[in-house]
Amino acid sequence: MPKCKYDWPEAGERKLIGQRISRVDGPVKTSGKAKYTYDVKLPGMLYAKVLGSPYAHAKITALDTSAAESMPGVKAVRKIQDVGAEIQWAGDEIVAVAAESEDVARDALDKIKIEFEQLPFLVNEEDLSRAGDHAKAAGTEKSGDPDKAFSDSDVVISEGYYGIQTITHCCLEAHGSVAEWTAPDTLKTYFSTQNVSGIPGEVGEALRQAGIDVKNNNIETICQYVGGGFGSKFGADRWGVENARLAKLANKPVKLLLERDIDLIVAGARPSSYAKVKVAAKKDGSIVAWQSESWGTGGPAGTTMPPLPYVLTGIPNKVTRHTSVGTNTGPARAWRAPNHPQAAVLTMCALEDLAAKLHMDPLEFFMKNADLAGDRGKVYREELQKAAELIDWQKNWHPRGHPTPGPIKRGLGISMHTWGGRGHNSNCNVNIHPDGSVEIDLASQDLGTGTRTVIKIVAAETLGLPLEAIELNIGDTKYPASGASGGSTTVGGVSASTRRGCVDARDQLFAAVAPGLGVPADQLVAAEGKIQVQGDASKSLTWKQACSKLGVKSIQVTGKNPGPCSLGSSGVGGVEMADVNVDTETGIVKINKMVCAQDCGLIIDLKTAESQCYGALIMGITYALFEQKIMDDVTGRMLNPDMEFYKLAGIGDIGELVVHMMTGPGYDERGTIGLGEPPVISPGAAISNAVANAIGVRVSTIPITPEKVLAALEKGEVS
Repeated sequence: MPKCKYDWPEAGERKLIGQRISRVDGPVKTSGKAKYTYDVKLPGMLYAKVLGSPYAHAKITALDTSAAESMPGVKAVRKIQDVGAEIQWAGDEIVAVAAESEDVARDALDKIKIEFEQLPFLVNEEDLSRAGDHAKAAGTEKSGDPDKAFSDSDVVISEGYYGIQTITHCCLEAHGSVAEWTAPDTLKTYFSTQNVSGIPGEVGEALRQAGIDVKNNNIETICQYVGGGFGSKFGADRWGVENARLAKLANKPVKLLLERDIDLIVAGARPSSYAKVKVAAKKDGSIVAWQSESWGTGGPAGTTMPPLPYVLTGIPNKVTRHTSVGTNTGPARAWRAPNHPQAAVLTMCALEDLAAKLHMDPLEFFMKNADLAGDRGKVYREELQKAAELIDWQKNWHPRGHPTPGPIKRGLGISMHTWGGRGHNSNCNVNIHPDGSVEIDLASQDLGTGTRTVIKIVAAETLGLPLEAIELNIGDTKYPASGASGGSTTVGGVSASTRRGCVDARDQLFAAVAPGLGVPADQLVAAEGKIQVQGDASKSLTWKQACSKLGVKSIQVTGKNPGPCSLGSSGVGGVEMADVNVDTETGIVKINKMVCAQDCGLIIDLKTAESQCYGALIMGITYALFEQKIMDDVTGRMLNPDMEFYKLAGIGDIGELVVHMMTGPGYDERGTIGLGEPPVISPGAAISNAVANAIGVRVSTIPITPEKVLAALEKGEVS
């Protein structure tokens, strides 16, 4: 029995929670009725474009916008950076123009005259010897006695070089906003954002610093649908603030969404990470020592040390050193599980190489060392066993180098991962009206992950109603604040605030109808559209009959997270395995199958949970084999800022995807835990390990392009 009134229903009492339920926003999206920020079109709206720097590092010495300002159709021009400003990356915003059409705005940008003093720059960081003073020591961590452990004559040592290159977020919908001043001190904005509740404060502070008097609560932000964010759309960004200023200058609504090339260049990137790793194990496979020298870039600010060694943090003797490399490539942004995909590649690839040197099956190797993951060792073993079963590991795995004749070689690989995922702060208004209607309001956002569906499931389960009986309003700051969608925190936050709010609202309804049913309120239950006495269905009211007892006054309750009772927790594990074919003549890697075994506590909607994993596997295959932000050492510019040369996986590149959610006893008791990040962490490492298993040599860095495969084969003299 539940120990707290807000506790999740026991497994046998759940009608909706844990079922496979289709997303409630599916019909409006598939029919094209869903309106994104890009679709907003207001009467008299202007269109804004931004002029960026052509140089990676330069100082502005002259800036003349007069010709643009005098053009017919141009209504506002904003100098974002002026003479004397130092530009730190190509594409950095200098001037914004608002005009009556996009074409006029683009033509106006061509009229702007800027002179620069070009300065030295660095845009590629993999070769650390070329970084010079761009490279800064960024931390050393040591535990145990790694020198002694490595010097033991009874250990087997493996050394290697591994890396994962910078990629962009490549959101389907570009970054940007629409801004409209509905009164001199009242601003209405439409943002493509992961942080509806946070935008007004950021925009308001920036506008006040610019001398525009507007209160945060006079700024409304709306975002009903988001065309991808992946961690890059938390803030208003400089272009979002400048758009509000353009709208103020022009006294008209203005739309500013970045062009595709600019979006790829400046709107964020996942940092790179490279490392030279040495790792040792006893001859029975027990890992005893780790040493790594890592480096990478996140743009001008460099990077922090990735969490090395990853997952198996209990390695007794270890030393890690990190170098941060500042580059003129634009700032990094959070990208699904910041620093974790990088750490997985650097760790799991090094460990599979150690297993190969031990002549040990990697599955056996990771099973043996799972306790180095701490108290989640048992979970990892269960996930390793399940994933191995689903990919038919015992049948398909072989020692490195496929023994069959011909150019096509097959291989399998493993990776493990972890993440937090505790629910964020969330406020939720629950309203039950005398006519029986139920409204739930909160200023959350649905990134396309099923947030609307999860909220409705929790509400309907708690109130004993069908999904369609719940009217849900999100995506607008006129509703109670809810946290940003990042760090896999949304499901835990909104499900808990919804649960608490609905329980309190339901209990008020029980109190209103209990006298008429002749029982105390605590003997009532809500189920199948009725309020009834527990254990006696003959004493019941339909939901509408019960609500009519409220008279003319609605029930209004605010649910909060955090709050009473533990409805969620933090910390999950996952295992992924890859089955690939490698053509040793062309270097092309083909995915045969990807398997994901993932835990995330109590699952609200099994279908959307599995969908999160499917999407993560697709995204992981893409970054493992195709994606890279290619920077030119000569010009300092990105060479592939378009959808022709910024490569993504197509439907024929994906292969078979299999997802198994770890649920039931031992998992459900932990409550809800977020799932957005974990399953995207391991694909790169698992695929890299599978390629190494297939061809017998390691392709050191991701993405694993045909050129790299052929180069590795030539260097390793393996065919």
